[in-house]
Amino acid sequence: MQANHLSRRNFLKLSGLAAGLAVFPKYLRAGQNKYEKPNILWLVSEDTSPFLGCYGDKEADTPNLDKLATQGVLYENAFANAPVCAPARFTIITGTYACSAGTQHMRSIYPIPEFVKFFPQLLRNAGYYCTNNAKQDYNTSKPPGTWDESSRNAHYKNRKPGQPFFAVFNYGDSHEHVMFKDQGWLNHSPENMVVVPYHPDLPEIRRDRAEYYDGIQKIDKKVGIALKELKDRGLAEDTIVFYYGDHGGVLARSKRYLFDSGTRAPLIIRFPHKYNRLAPARPGSRIETPVSFVDLAPTILSLAGLDIPEYIQGKAFLGNKASGPREYVYLFRGRMDERYDMIRAVRGKRYLYIRNYMPHRIYGQHLQYLWRAQSTRAWEKAYKDGNCNRIQSRFWQTKPPEELYDTQKDHHKINNLAEKTECKKILEKMRNANIEHIIKIHDVGFIPEGEMLRLAKKNRCTPYEMVRRRNFTMERIVITAELATLKDENKLDEIINRMKDTDSAVRYWAATGCAVLAKKAKPAAAVLETLLNDESADVRIAAAEALCRMEMTQAALPVIERALSHKNDKVALHAVNVLQALTEKLRPSTQSIRKAQKRGGYITRASDYLLKTLEK
Repeated sequence: MQANHLSRRNFLKLSGLAAGLAVFPKYLRAGQNKYEKPNILWLVSEDTSPFLGCYGDKEADTPNLDKLATQGVLYENAFANAPVCAPARFTIITGTYACSAGTQHMRSIYPIPEFVKFFPQLLRNAGYYCTNNAKQDYNTSKPPGTWDESSRNAHYKNRKPGQPFFAVFNYGDSHEHVMFKDQGWLNHSPENMVVVPYHPDLPEIRRDRAEYYDGIQKIDKKVGIALKELKDRGLAEDTIVFYYGDHGGVLARSKRYLFDSGTRAPLIIRFPHKYNRLAPARPGSRIETPVSFVDLAPTILSLAGLDIPEYIQGKAFLGNKASGPREYVYLFRGRMDERYDMIRAVRGKRYLYIRNYMPHRIYGQHLQYLWRAQSTRAWEKAYKDGNCNRIQSRFWQTKPPEELYDTQKDHHKINNLAEKTECKKILEKMRNANIEHIIKIHDVGFIPEGEMLRLAKKNRCTPYEMVRRRNFTMERIVITAELATLKDENKLDEIINRMKDTDSAVRYWAATGCAVLAKKAKPAAAVLETLLNDESADVRIAAAEALCRMEMTQAALPVIERALSHKNDKVALHAVNVLQALTEKLRPSTQSIRKAQKRGGYITRASDYLLKTLEK
């Protein structure tokens, strides 16, 4: 009896093992072949909208990428979560939204908890050889052990024999800086460029657009070289190849903005025959379901057969951990270099919803780096000279609180449907999706940057950890921002009430709401005056701006000017931004601005331009 019992037990064990192997990815079965896990090659280009032949762009010259699309799967609706490199790359490398960690502001380099890993660390722990050639730019400090090598010489060829690899090659030929200098002869003729309707038809815009297409053409050639090398080394059949752009670009109103021109990027994935069971469709297929780049990290872990850590907010769209298709992708924008703005967006297969939380700021705030492009300067001059139509002028004007675009009928996002009665249900659904997402991920961007730093220091923790504490009023902060910035004077009583809240971020948004309403918020003046002595410098600045917009500057202007010398650089930068926005209403002391000008970095950039504005 005992022998039979043992045999039965062993039989059940063996049956269970066999059943497990039947559903487990074949490439993880020990000894199946030389490469038990797929190699993964990432070919990444900077500032790249889908200006490729395979995406239907007739101006493009991209034979290698077009061929790759016939061999792989092309994603029609792939989106970077941020429209600029550093926050976008943080989101990609961690699988968490940068605005969930307080790293959404450009070049902020704020700490994150140790348990939030860069996903190559997890691949290395599983035996992968991980290389990066060579851009990093993660908007936070790189954890030790992220890469086996990260340099201009990093290459998968340096791995151990038979070791699976994850290798990144980054191409900067389409980065916006290529437009800053006249490169001389162009492959693409400016005369043949198609000028989009939100740009005026100017020689500088045609020239910069042609320069951009030349850059993409160079990238295509480099992709061809990389794919040939992979084949020549006998690795093409063992390697899943990704090509994508880190975000959109590159003329003004693309990069840095949450229109498709700033966030939609090409994504092509080629699966060799060996791993075609992991592919979502046949070679040459096009997938319209939205894909979000926060999903790249969990997708790579899934393809490698690894567990996905709980802190990761993205969802795998390939491999054994793949989730169902997304209905929406979520997009964010924070400070871009020296300019503050705060925008969130929701993109579905058809509609794009944009929520502007600083509608009293114009789209085209001056950025020293962006203004190095001749096309940007020429567009601004054309507007000031009165040579732009209504659509082209909008970039230089303040924003509506909400925007809604039908992306199938309105490719360039110029017809805002937010106030159309027939679109009310769509608007409300996407508005609610945005709010729910913001609260779910604990969006740190709803705390002004200077105040975020103050509170994190006070609580001796990272911004990520701070907003996840039990006593943190995330939902109340977000709802305050929502009601305060809709430009609805009927909400003023509630806004006034929230200016007395115990949470500084709630008070900040309530005061900001008064700045948005300007003179319509005059009944709030007495409460705003009390906030000029608030413990939070950002609240003081917001209240002072609101009073200045009501032309009550006597007590308010000195508050902003004093903030220029605040020890917290981000508070001082906030103050410069407010003064820039108010130059038509008041003339601040140039002496205090010149002192701020000496502080360096973004404060110097913003102060330089403010002084030039005042001189004019």
